[in-house]
Amino acid sequence: MQDRYPFHLNLSPGRRGAATPFHVSPFIHTIHPTNAMTTSPPLQTDRAVRRWLIISALAVVVAVVVGGITRLTDSGLSITEWRPISGIFPPLNSADWDTAYQQFQQIPQAQTTHRGITMESFQWIYWWEWFHRMLARLVGVILALPYLVLRWRGAIRPAHRRRLLLLPILAATQGALGWWMVSSGLVDRISVSPLRLTIHLGVALVILCICIWTMLELTPSDDSSPPRTTSPALQRGLIAGFVLTFVTLLSGGLVAGLDAGLIYNSFPRMGPGIVPEEYSRITNWWQAVHQHPVIVQFHHRVLAVLTAGLLVALAWAARHAAPSLRRATAVMAGIVLIQVSLGIATLLLQVPVILGVLHQLTGLGVLSAALWGVQRR
Repeated sequence: MQDRYPFHLNLSPGRRGAATPFHVSPFIHTIHPTNAMTTSPPLQTDRAVRRWLIISALAVVVAVVVGGITRLTDSGLSITEWRPISGIFPPLNSADWDTAYQQFQQIPQAQTTHRGITMESFQWIYWWEWFHRMLARLVGVILALPYLVLRWRGAIRPAHRRRLLLLPILAATQGALGWWMVSSGLVDRISVSPLRLTIHLGVALVILCICIWTMLELTPSDDSSPPRTTSPALQRGLIAGFVLTFVTLLSGGLVAGLDAGLIYNSFPRMGPGIVPEEYSRITNWWQAVHQHPVIVQFHHRVLAVLTAGLLVALAWAARHAAPSLRRATAVMAGIVLIQVSLGIATLLLQVPVILGVLHQLTGLGVLSAALWGVQRR
C-alpha cells in the first residue's frame, strides 16, 4: 500500500550510528530535540535561581547585622526560652509580659549588666531579640522553600544541586546553633559564650559565601576583550586574601562576644606599646586566643591590618588583569580601607552601636568582594 505521506524519515539517535540528534515525525510534522539537547537549564531558569540567591544573600546580611545589634545592645538573652513554633508570638498582654520579665530576672545577666532594669527597658531589648529570631525564621524559609520549588521544577543545574541543598540544611543548623549559643548565657555566665557566638557567625558566613559564589557562577562575565591569563601567584594571593578575610571576620566575632572593643581604646598602641603587656604573661595559649579580651583584640588588630594590606596589594597586582577581575579587586580594596577606618573609629569612640553595625556590614562587603575576586581569577 502506498504511503499517505510523501516521506517517512526516522533518524532517532537510539540507533547506532545515527547522523542527527533529531526525530522527524510524519504524523506531527515537527522536530523534537532528544534528551541530549536539553541537559542545560534555559537562561530564564538560571535567572530565577540567581534572583533567589541574591535575595537569600541580602536576607543573610540583614540577619547578621540585626544579630550584631542584639549583641551590641545586650538584648540577646532577653528571651530565655526556645520555642520554634509558638515563639513567633510575642507577649500579647500584661500577664505575658510579666511572665517574660520574671523569667529574665532569673538569669545572671539580669543581676549584673541589666541590674534594676525597668519593664519598659526590658520590652525594648526583648523586641530586638524577638525581631532577630523572627528574621532568622524568615531567612530559613527563604533558603528552603524556593530551593524545593526550583529543584522540583528542574531549574537548578545538576552541578549546583548538592551545594545548594546545603542552604536549607545550614539554615536549620543555624537555628539549633542560635539556641546553643543563647543557652550558654543563661546559667553560669552574664553573656553568651564568645566561641559559640563565633561558630554561629561562621555558619552564617558560609551560607552567604555559597549564595554569592553560585550567583556569580550563574552571572556571565561581560568582558568583551580577549581572555587574559591570571598568573598563578595572583590566583594564590586572591585565595589567601579571601581566607584571611574570613578568619578576620571570625576574630571580630570573638571581639564582640568578649566586649573586647571596650578596652584599650587607642590606636595603634595598646597601653605603652603596640603589643599589649598582657601578651608576655600568657600561660595558656588555647584559652587566651578565644577567652582573653586583650589578646583577642590584639589578634583582631593584626589580622585586620594584614588583610587590608594584602587586599590592597592584590588590587594593585591585578591592575592589568581582565576587566571583571580588576573591578572585583578594586571594590575589594576600596571597601577594606573603609572597613579599617570604621574599625579604628569604633575602637576610639568605645563602640557606639551605629559604628559597630557599619563596621560589621562593611566586613561582609569585604568578604563578598574577596569571594568575587577569587571567582573571577
